[in-house]
Amino acid sequence: MKNAAALSEHLPAAAPVAGGSRSRRGAGRAELELSPAASADLSTRDRVTQLLLERGATTAAQLGSALGLSPAAIRRHLDAMLADGDVVAREQVVRGSRGRGRPAKVFLLTDAARVRCGTHHYDNMATAALRWIARNGGSDAVQEFAAEQVAALEARCRAAMEDAGDEPLARAEALAGALTAEGYAANASTIASGGQLCQHHCPVAHVAAEFPQLCEAETAVISRLVGTHVQRLATIAHGDGVCTTHIPAQPRAQSGTTVTTVRTDR
Repeated sequence: MKNAAALSEHLPAAAPVAGGSRSRRGAGRAELELSPAASADLSTRDRVTQLLLERGATTAAQLGSALGLSPAAIRRHLDAMLADGDVVAREQVVRGSRGRGRPAKVFLLTDAARVRCGTHHYDNMATAALRWIARNGGSDAVQEFAAEQVAALEARCRAAMEDAGDEPLARAEALAGALTAEGYAANASTIASGGQLCQHHCPVAHVAAEFPQLCEAETAVISRLVGTHVQRLATIAHGDGVCTTHIPAQPRAQSGTTVTTVRTDR
């Protein structure tokens, strides 16, 4: 869950990595389907990102010279990155007397692009910190940490679900909306055996691959918010494409009224 990433969000990043362009989102399986030209574009934008990360404000001419690209080629990449919100353009500050004409523009990475450049190193630092907690406090300490990190998110989602009623599937739909607002691209659907909640983004997948306590804490939160026992079927942390949580259909008495389910997860 988002708050489980709090540790990684507040740790300093190590050396930056290329690949921060928004065009890199969804890299992996989908990237295998790119044409050679599209793959080359992504690679070039990664190199532009790396140069801007290292040099700060840089002109198009300087970037083109460093990468061996023509003015038209570097402009095409910069225009695409401007449209994606990965860079901003500003007038170059010139000290002293200035020649005729408008000053050249310089390009800088946006804050969002800088954050994406350091994602993997934030994850590595968070993993190292959790290893330290595990060595010194054991598995129980990791569980306590994970539960504490999701507490604030649980409170926000519960507030957003205030008018969802008591029916588990209706609450799952409301929870999906609350999680989507938190950045998880979630959705809920009805299936033959009940319902399922799918989360298409996991901000702590790299860390949770080693520390499943993060996923367990998240599942417990979903159970409490939906109001019934749930079962986690798949997680991004374990290599699945989507985090999928099954919500069993509620048993009904012969009269048609819902049977009260005894909760065991509190």
